Amino acid sequence: MALARTCKIMFTTGLLCLAVACGVPTAKDGTAALGAGSPGGAGASASQAGNDLKFGADHRFDSGVTISVGSPQSFKPSTSAYPRSPRGAAFDVQLTNDGTTTYKLSGLTVTATSGGLPVKQVMDTTQGFTGITDAGKDVPPGRSVHLSLAFAVPQEQTQLRLQIRPSATEAAVATYCGPA
Repeated sequence: MALARTCKIMFTTGLLCLAVACGVPTAKDGTAALGAGSPGGAGASASQAGNDLKFGADHRFDSGVTISVGSPQSFKPSTSAYPRSPRGAAFDVQLTNDGTTTYKLSGLTVTATSGGLPVKQVMDTTQGFTGITDAGKDVPPGRSVHLSLAFAVPQEQTQLRLQIRPSATEAAVATYCGPA
């Protein structure tokens, strides 16, 4: 019984973190500053607007966490989806812990912008888009997790920027950009 309660608390905490993250300043507010303090390697380059990653590329953070985001797949959200949107862009995200310590999935934040404006994550349980459902899960070294995330986008094709930060305490952010 205590385990079920702990899981519910962790899930709720993850959702709260995700909701708070949606209000975090976006790329137009100075993404390059987020990479400050990172070595001149991949972490710093991914956070600079001129060096956005293409969907499908891998990015390894200094902590050893490697992220890969697949190309966006357009879909029509169901009538039970929140928020209501004419169209959604779905992403397959693969997170691999190549580090030496256990990674806490609850630290992962994913935000998106379309045309420089923030877009909301779509929760559409009918189609399997439920956010980070295993937010309370720990990822041991050498293990991976797969996530399916979706965001509300305009009906017409748009330039979408997806920003991924492995933890709130880590300065580095990976920014994926492309048409959706």
